[in-house]
Amino acid sequence: MDTTPQNIWQPDHLGSGYEMTHITQPDDYSGHVRCTVIRRLSSAESRNAILYVHGFSDYFLQKEMADEFVSHGYNFYAVDLRKYGRSLMPGQKMFQVRNLQEYFADIDAAIKIIHSDNNTRIILMGHSTGGLTTSLYMSRKPAPQIKALILNSPFLDWNLPSPLRKIGIPLISTLGRITPSIRVRQKPDNRYARTLSSEHGGEWTYRKEWKPDILPDPDMGWIRAIHSAQQHLRHNTCQIKVPILLMRSAESVKKSDNPEKYYRADAILDTDSIAKYGRKLSDDVTEAIFTGGLHDLALSPYPIRTELYHTIFTWLASHGL
Repeated sequence: MDTTPQNIWQPDHLGSGYEMTHITQPDDYSGHVRCTVIRRLSSAESRNAILYVHGFSDYFLQKEMADEFVSHGYNFYAVDLRKYGRSLMPGQKMFQVRNLQEYFADIDAAIKIIHSDNNTRIILMGHSTGGLTTSLYMSRKPAPQIKALILNSPFLDWNLPSPLRKIGIPLISTLGRITPSIRVRQKPDNRYARTLSSEHGGEWTYRKEWKPDILPDPDMGWIRAIHSAQQHLRHNTCQIKVPILLMRSAESVKKSDNPEKYYRADAILDTDSIAKYGRKLSDDVTEAIFTGGLHDLALSPYPIRTELYHTIFTWLASHGL
C-alpha cells in the first residue's frame, strides 16, 4: 500500500470496511484544492474495481450500492470531487467549476490509487453530472485500465423549455467566460429531496451540509462548464471506445404532474434526452430502462434497486467483467 502522506487511509463515516484519504491537488483560481478517495475492498481475490463519480450537489453516500459490488467480488472506490462532500475545505465555494476537465485530475488520482491496490480492470460509473463528467473523460483521455462505463441518469442535456435550451443556455455560457461567478437564480424546489430523505418519509440518511434539500443556485461558470461538455459530446459522437451501460428511469416528472409522481420518475432530467444523446456516445451502448426509477436509480424504492443490480451484474458478466 502506498503510505506517502497523500495516501494515508483513515476510517470513513460510512462505517466498517470503508476508508478514505484526501488527495492534495494543485491550487486553482479559488485557492487550495483537494479531492477524496473512498474505498471498500472485497474479501475475495479480485483485480476488478468500480470507480464511482457522484453528481451535482452530492457526494458518495450510496453505501448499499457499494456493498452490492463488494459482495459480487469487486473492489469499490468512489471519489468526492474537489469542492464537494468530504473534499470541501474552509472558505470554499461549493461545487465551483469552470471546466469539467478540472475533475480529470481527481479521477486520475483515484485511478492511481486503484492501480496501486493491484487492480488491473476498472469499471467507471457516473451519476447525473458525474455521468457527464465520466463520459467527457472517456472521450478525451481515458486511462487504459478502464474497460467499461456505467451511466446512471447522465446529465447529457438540460431539462428546460426549448427557448431556454437553445437560446438562454448558450447566452449564459458565453457570458460565463467573462463573469463566471454571477449566480443564476432558480425557484427553490425540495420535492425530489423529500423522496430520498428519511426526515420526509424517504429511506436515506445523509449529510445535508453536503447534499442540501434545495439545489443551490449555479453560477454562470458552472453552466458554461456543463454546456461545453454537452456540446463536445454532441459533436464528437461515438468517441468512447468501451462498452456503455446507459441506465435511466422510464419517465420524467413534468411541472403539471401530481406530486406523487416524484416518487416514481426522474424529477431532475428529461429521460428522452438521456436516451437520445446517450445512445450516441459509443458504438456499443446497452440501454436499460427502469419503470418507477428515481433520478438516482440507486436511491429508488427497493424493488427498483433489486432490478438495477441484477441488470448491472448481468451486463458486466456478459462483457467478461
